[in-house]
Amino acid sequence: MSFNIDRRALIGATALAAAPAIARAQAPRTLRVGNQRGGLRSLLEVSRVAGDLPYRIEWSEFPAAQPLLEALNANAIDLGSMGDLNFFSVYSSGAPIKAIAATRSDGASQNIVVRGDSPIRTVADLRGKRIAAARGGWTHYSLLAILQREGIPFSDVRFAWLLPAEAALAFRTGEVDAWSVWEPYTSLEVLNFGSRVLTDARGLVPSASLLAVHNDALTQRREQLQDFVRRNARAWAWAQDNRQEYARFTASIIRQPVPVIERAYGVNQTRAVPIDDALVREFQVAVDQAQAWGVVPQRVNVAEAVDQSFTRGLGS
Repeated sequence: MSFNIDRRALIGATALAAAPAIARAQAPRTLRVGNQRGGLRSLLEVSRVAGDLPYRIEWSEFPAAQPLLEALNANAIDLGSMGDLNFFSVYSSGAPIKAIAATRSDGASQNIVVRGDSPIRTVADLRGKRIAAARGGWTHYSLLAILQREGIPFSDVRFAWLLPAEAALAFRTGEVDAWSVWEPYTSLEVLNFGSRVLTDARGLVPSASLLAVHNDALTQRREQLQDFVRRNARAWAWAQDNRQEYARFTASIIRQPVPVIERAYGVNQTRAVPIDDALVREFQVAVDQAQAWGVVPQRVNVAEAVDQSFTRGLGS
């Protein structure tokens, strides 16, 4: 039995069969990015640095750093931003994640506030008082660091481990005497409720946030990650020069008064910085102390937890 095969039909069929594979090969890769409301996504949008992306971003929204880190640990997302101590806490438990970029804020963005009518005037006045703080973050660490700096034994104060929403209610109703908190919560209490900043954590904490990735993304999406890190740095540089516009945009998203967000950004002074040897050493000192205080569950080798190659050449 013989068959007459039309050569043009054969070529056409072969091309059709190959088309899906070619399309897949040429299609832009997708980067799965975790976002907290008013975070990475809004920054990239308002700064307009992501208008010509050569890949697609698939955004996932999270209410806080902890569920974002859980998703990153499970490889449900490739990338996300969180406070450095939150990252190191999860990393120390064996999560397959790594930090590839960093931003820093001024230490004044982490502080202890008291109500405007409070008799507390100095840190020494906190002895015997009840202080709210979120367990396991930099404000937990900074609270202990402030007490240590002032020579106050931790046993001389009473800790109330509360998340921000619970802490705000307890603070305003007088159930706690002070609150170890961060921006923009501080600016909200100061501007809207007449609270006072008792002291801040300048010189005591790195005050940094990290871009962290799942290990699989390091090998599978390295080019996209490198591009995202560059755009993120450009976006933060834009934010420094356009604070009012950035504050208005963020305020509309998180539904907070513009003056609160503008004050918070002025205090934060957030900028992208390289993960260099100096920052690694600073992190190591802080994380070792945090582990000694029980803020981080296990010891962390910071040099192994970060990939310094993504921010080489990034000016501080």
